[in-house]
Amino acid sequence: MDLKISGRTAVLSGAAGDMILETAKLLEAEGCNLVLTDIDEEELREAAAKLGDKVVTVIADLSDQAGADKVAKAVEDAGWEADILVHGAGVTGAKGDPLDDITEEDWHHAWNTDFMTAVRMSKAFIPGMCKRGWGRVVFVTSENVAQPYPDEVVYNASKSAVLSFSKGMSQVYAQQGVLVNCCAPAFIETDMTDGMMEKRSEERGESFDEAVESFLEEERPHLSLKRRGRPEEVAFVLACLCSERASFVNGSNWRVDGGAVQSMNI
Repeated sequence: MDLKISGRTAVLSGAAGDMILETAKLLEAEGCNLVLTDIDEEELREAAAKLGDKVVTVIADLSDQAGADKVAKAVEDAGWEADILVHGAGVTGAKGDPLDDITEEDWHHAWNTDFMTAVRMSKAFIPGMCKRGWGRVVFVTSENVAQPYPDEVVYNASKSAVLSFSKGMSQVYAQQGVLVNCCAPAFIETDMTDGMMEKRSEERGESFDEAVESFLEEERPHLSLKRRGRPEEVAFVLACLCSERASFVNGSNWRVDGGAVQSMNI
């Protein structure tokens, strides 16, 4: 499919992760220049090795504005201008009882990593898109924004804040040609869910596959496809939201959740 973004420059954060790497592959196939950023140097290098020549990598800590500005400087040094931002950096954060187990430090960590990084990357790139009259911004949220889970309160709150932030920006910047949307995956085959299932496997004395099966049955009964999603299934939606073809999509939160969220998406 021609997404009509050949020659555009895409900045992707959390790029060492599988979902964002698969998105980068699709954008590369559409003719985009790529700027990949992550905090893990080795994993980012391995991700970039799976792509072509028009790729710049930036090791950056987005926990303060200097990290986001470092990414912006790398785009400038490459002689490019950012047209697309896919923000996938984030953490699940601490889990447990909302009051007994979660500390104030846990709240700050999730808020700074999941929400404030989205604010910082927006500050670094959206003004330039507005000046040039075209841009696409896509934030990775989660099923948790529509269906919060009680042991993941810090993740619920911070990802919900990203959705609210993006909705507000979508109303401000659309008339300047910049469309802002979100994509909400659920239980995807990533390092994060691998870790969750490995821990569950150890705790319950069952195999990895049995842990996945029991998790689906007990914790995600509405995930009607009865499997984890694949990174490329999320990447397809992310790439479409980055495209010229999605020119009438703004302020949305596209779910890629296999039916995990029980409510209607209205």
